[in-house]
Amino acid sequence: METIVVKSEQLNLPEKIAKKLKGKELEIIEIKEGILLKPILEDPIKAARGFLKGSRFTSERYMQLKQEEKELERKKEERLRWKT
Repeated sequence: METIVVKSEQLNLPEKIAKKLKGKELEIIEIKEGILLKPILEDPIKAARGFLKGSRFTSERYMQLKQEEKELERKKEERLRWKT
């Protein structure tokens, strides 16, 4: 059985299906029942790359939030020590 990879835009599909598959790569697999169109799943790391771009969330802001979280955790531990 042969597998072919194509972009969804290269196929003439019904509008409802074409909207779901827009921009995705598809595997065309010949099986005994007919032809199977299977979307190729993206690498989750590649898919997530750049999703915060333009959101003004920087690594410096992340480090600041982590520092604040550590400080809150330290204060919580101090309160628990005083209660016992």
